[in-house]
Amino acid sequence: MTISEDQLKTWAKQGPTAQFTATYDTLKNCLNDSNSPYYPKDFSVFLQGSYKNDSNVYGDSDVDVVIQLNQTYYSDLSNLSEEDKKLYNAARSGAGYTLDQFKKDVTGWLVKKYGTDVQPGTKAIYIKGNGSRRNADVLVCCKHRRYIRFKSWADQHYYEGISFFNSGGMRIDNFPTQHSDNCTKKHQDSKNWYKHTVRIYKNLRNTMIEKKLVEDSLAPSYFLEGLLWNVPLDHFGGKEQQNFRDTLEWLWMADRSKFTCANDLYYLCHPTSLVTWRAEQCEKFLSKAIDYWNEA
Repeated sequence: MTISEDQLKTWAKQGPTAQFTATYDTLKNCLNDSNSPYYPKDFSVFLQGSYKNDSNVYGDSDVDVVIQLNQTYYSDLSNLSEEDKKLYNAARSGAGYTLDQFKKDVTGWLVKKYGTDVQPGTKAIYIKGNGSRRNADVLVCCKHRRYIRFKSWADQHYYEGISFFNSGGMRIDNFPTQHSDNCTKKHQDSKNWYKHTVRIYKNLRNTMIEKKLVEDSLAPSYFLEGLLWNVPLDHFGGKEQQNFRDTLEWLWMADRSKFTCANDLYYLCHPTSLVTWRAEQCEKFLSKAIDYWNEA
């Protein structure tokens, strides 16, 4: 037996967004409040995650909000020549307002507004839902630049992302704008099958978690979006069962060591990186998905 056509159609549907929208609007207004201690600084507030990428399913709860300090950035110089590194280091200057101070100011402001509903997390500030407000994670970050070239401020090239620190003090760099843009393009190029298929895989994962076939942490949504972003366009489409079977079979047979994240700036699987999947976890998820398909 296989997963039925009707079940796959149900799994492909986007989850409700009304309460999420209200939560995001409430938090955005709070974070943009002119009475906050960081208001005079240059910052922006935006979404990331499943709701941003239209891949949310029934059961998704947390709203992922980013508040980014725009006047401060961290750099990755690993792709620069030694000459360019010297030119950059000679030209750079320190930040007058640090990310650490920004995070303290944002955290203090949220505690003032939401009290004990605010809890520090490993990466983001967690705000417990209350009434119509859903649970939310607020990620405090600054800009990140992965430099490709630097001769002067007038002659430079870099990929722009975000930098933040986890609770252990480790800096994490990522590229959410490129991720979102690339997912949207993949969806359009696949004639609207990409995000449709991501939601199926997310619901399959959730079902396997409920049935205790896999652990909750095995396949985060971000990695599933990246996994399917690597599938060639000609493997999407047709009937629901054909689409699922074709994408799953291709993923199982492919050389996944060459897969990149949807941002196309990191490999999808890496043994130590804080922003990539572990290859053995990816393989386990796909193996369990095949078992579920064959035994459903």
